[in-house]
Amino acid sequence: MWLKVNPLTEPLIDEYANIKDQVVLLRRTIHENPELSYHEKETAALIASTLRSLGISVHEYVGGTGVLGILEGGHPGNVVALRADMDALPVVEENDVPFKSSKNGVMHACGHDSHVAMLLGAAMLLSRHKDQLHGTVKFLFQPAEEDGGRGGALPMIEAGVMENPKVDYVFGLHVFSNMPAGMFATRPGPIMAAPDHFKITIRGKGGHGSEPHATIDPVFISAQLISGLQGISSRMINQTKPFVLTVASVHAGSKNNIIPDNAVLEGTIRTLDEETRERAKSLVSSITSSLCSAFGAGSEVEFIQNAYPVTINDPIVTKEAIEILKKINSTIECEPILAGEDFSRFLQKAPGTFYFLGTRNEEKRYIYANHSSRFNIDEDIMAYGSASLARLSLHFGAKKK
Repeated sequence: MWLKVNPLTEPLIDEYANIKDQVVLLRRTIHENPELSYHEKETAALIASTLRSLGISVHEYVGGTGVLGILEGGHPGNVVALRADMDALPVVEENDVPFKSSKNGVMHACGHDSHVAMLLGAAMLLSRHKDQLHGTVKFLFQPAEEDGGRGGALPMIEAGVMENPKVDYVFGLHVFSNMPAGMFATRPGPIMAAPDHFKITIRGKGGHGSEPHATIDPVFISAQLISGLQGISSRMINQTKPFVLTVASVHAGSKNNIIPDNAVLEGTIRTLDEETRERAKSLVSSITSSLCSAFGAGSEVEFIQNAYPVTINDPIVTKEAIEILKKINSTIECEPILAGEDFSRFLQKAPGTFYFLGTRNEEKRYIYANHSSRFNIDEDIMAYGSASLARLSLHFGAKKK
């Protein structure tokens, strides 16, 4: 399904037609040359040169490979930050396109190539309206969103991107394959989860498979523990609270008749509020310790350090942003999703909104999920991404507090 826009409602859509070829080329160039988290040097260099060509002040190597662009408007106003993530995923691309990844095993399978291109498109549009722009726009090109731990937002924040001048509002978007091409979706309050990853090591006592009574079998204990951990969601967490616990990796043993000494389980917890998050983490630790102890085994529970917080949209700003997005294209208030997002850290520093832009187009066969080896986007939607980011900047830059 392709959602049509009324160009009279948003004149920036018409203006985008003048830069469409540039934005598409940027997206394809980045897609063909993907880089993993913390290694986005070629992408950062392309961004920096593009921003400089627009007369935008550029700071490179911000918090690692991050890039900060600063555009000062012709009138006093607020400081608005716009963010795009730059990193790719360790995925072998299966798309048969002229701009297919040139790096085997690395692919822009989550659409960050389009995020960068759309934000550069917004910079092109805003640079044309510099004299009408109120305040200052900061363009944040962030590395390592896919890292899941320290990520790239925190190093950029520590490097001062949200200060001097202090950011008043912050916005970011993400393409989403579950929604029709061109549709916007967001919501006030929590929109994405805190993604806590855990690793459990069970320390038993190995031996011969014919004599399990002489061992402390970590494989058997793993099976009991996986079942026990599911009791957290079904019996220990308020059923009205969105919550997911998944054990996704189990490693133990080397031969069919050898009971190993150790087993390692890895998984994830997804929550939308800090109270549930901390309770769930505490329960994982206590259940693991108690169950393993009951069978005579030792255990260790580790949680990934610096896991992303819940992504929480400012309610007042988001309601206003929804009205702006509606003038560009169809916009819905969505339910939260339990994926995590590093943009959450920027929202802890300034009020703002994170929103989705649909890219599913069944007629063009853009139907594969984010992170799939066949994920691709309908490039026509980039007009809406660039126009929306630019329009939010123009509106909130001039907004009276």
